[in-house]
Amino acid sequence: QDATKAAIVVKGVPATQAGNFRSVANEQFAQWLLTPQNATDYRLTMRPTESLKLWQQVLTQSKNTIDRKINALGLTEATVQQRREDADSELLVQMPGVDDPARVKQIIQTAAKLEWYDVKGGPYANREDALSQSGGVLPPGTKLIGSPSTDQTSRGGGVYLVARNPVVRGADIRDARPEQSQMTNSWNTGFVLSQDAAKRFAKYTGANVGGRSAIVLDGKVLSAPTIKSQISDQGVIEGAASQQDATDLAVNLKAGSLPASVIYEQENTVGPSLGADSIREGFIAGIAGVLAVIVVMLIYYKKSGINATLALILNAIILIACLSYFGAVLTLPGIAGVILTIGMAVDSNVLIFERIREELRAGKAPLPAVDTGFSKALLTIIDTHVTTIVSCAILFLFGSGPVKGFAVTLVIGLVANVFTAVFVSRFIFDWELTGPKPVRALSI
Repeated sequence: QDATKAAIVVKGVPATQAGNFRSVANEQFAQWLLTPQNATDYRLTMRPTESLKLWQQVLTQSKNTIDRKINALGLTEATVQQRREDADSELLVQMPGVDDPARVKQIIQTAAKLEWYDVKGGPYANREDALSQSGGVLPPGTKLIGSPSTDQTSRGGGVYLVARNPVVRGADIRDARPEQSQMTNSWNTGFVLSQDAAKRFAKYTGANVGGRSAIVLDGKVLSAPTIKSQISDQGVIEGAASQQDATDLAVNLKAGSLPASVIYEQENTVGPSLGADSIREGFIAGIAGVLAVIVVMLIYYKKSGINATLALILNAIILIACLSYFGAVLTLPGIAGVILTIGMAVDSNVLIFERIREELRAGKAPLPAVDTGFSKALLTIIDTHVTTIVSCAILFLFGSGPVKGFAVTLVIGLVANVFTAVFVSRFIFDWELTGPKPVRALSI
């Protein structure tokens, strides 16, 4: 965690080359402080300003990665915040309404560093066995991956001798998803590589048909399958124990790997009492606002205000039903979206009613006035709603947590509002003017 403790020690620099070494070190490692230890040894330590900058980059990248993981799980109103107190930095993750906190914690803590390596040998029982096969010294450009104990290595079992550099990394994955095998009904994780990675992978697999490629996750071999044919941009990681395991791996792969390990410092479970009080107060404020709007509409537009009231109530019913169907949690940002929806619903009715009034003042009969009023107001209503929905789409794509909740609630309310203000309200007017007991004059 403390980058200031990181150091590079260079030993055995000839005295005749000391000047050249210092010159090259100061030029190539400008972010590091060069300190001589003795006549031939030197120590490089990172400058405090650079170490702080590096640590902040790690925190920001970790925050963004955890945020992507949480969003991929579909958690409502979840937030990830970076906090700094004195010299220590930490991330605060808040997940209201989470059903399985243990699973979410495991996903967050998983580094998800996925790599594909060309297998040069193995599996061996342990590292000593692997080294003995090559005379005690690893061949140039290779390394060992696995665990000294086969029961800890993972599904691949044993220790593998692989090329030092991976063919493909997890950062090259464009998409990942859980899949069920039609042959065995087992769950796997399918992946799609980026265009550049697909070219590299196709070249590698095409040249190594019959060889083996090790799939390594967080330093452990998941499997080392034989390459049967050339593979380009798609593949499958087999061996998931369940659908949830396959889904969790897909979530981690799409979110990207963590740049540092995550340690849980503290975990608190907050009861719903404080949040319930805020929700209740917000709900009461919303109801009070709706009642005030209804009273104003009835006073200003007389009996036609009943039309607007019915459309407003139906709008609220549709909105609540949709939120309930999708399992959304009604939070304060969501309530703000509901209240804004009510305001736009009233605005739509006001536009329609004022257009009808203009036509009536021009001497038109009630039915033609209603028809013309709706026609003139329709374009304005559609325009305002579409532009607002586009804004909500941008908020949903680039926002997170409460911002997404607000955007989703508002979009549902806007779609419901177009239906109630344009179609339901028009149906009520038509029924009033052409129904079993048609009226000759509108109360508006």
